[in-house]
Amino acid sequence: MSGHTIRTPGTRGGDGFAGRVAVLIALLATLGTMFGFIGSASHNNAALYKSNAAIEKTSAANAWGHYQAKTSRQNLAELASGLPGVDQGHYREEIRRYGLEKDAIRKEAERFEGISAEWNLMSEKELHRHRQWAAASVAQQIAISLAAITLLSRRTWLLTLTSAVAAFGVTLAFFAAIQADPMPFSAGPLLAALGAAILTEGFRRVGRRLVN
Repeated sequence: MSGHTIRTPGTRGGDGFAGRVAVLIALLATLGTMFGFIGSASHNNAALYKSNAAIEKTSAANAWGHYQAKTSRQNLAELASGLPGVDQGHYREEIRRYGLEKDAIRKEAERFEGISAEWNLMSEKELHRHRQWAAASVAQQIAISLAAITLLSRRTWLLTLTSAVAAFGVTLAFFAAIQADPMPFSAGPLLAALGAAILTEGFRRVGRRLVN
């Protein structure tokens, strides 16, 4: 009995390294879940905006169809006004009226097209944000896998790679949150990953020296 440590009920003991990695995995899992949820919301918004764009485009098409009908009637009125024995004043008034109606319809059709273009642009932006959030979520999942391998293999150098991948994903999420427009492999996330790797490696080496 004297050679063993006796722990009273309710106390905890164990490997501090394993505990720290477990906390890291929990944190990464939380971030990954959050990024995935926000990414799904962005995808839904993109689909909604695209649907609104299609509705406005249909309204524009209907307006242009009405415009063509008015044009046809105006052309008939112009043709009739040149016939002998007809009330030319009446047809000139018809031509003028159709011209005014066509102008109003044209403006309405162009307004519908402009609104449709705006919805399409918003949809593209949301879809791009969705891709950024999805990439950030995938990065956290990869970091979780690396952290799990670190925990099982006890290879502390894998923490450096884990930190780099996690920082890459967090930076992508930051760009998505502020609605910036970097590509997934632009300099920002890569520099963040490099900085996290250097910082983690520095801490790891300092800790190893202190232990030795």
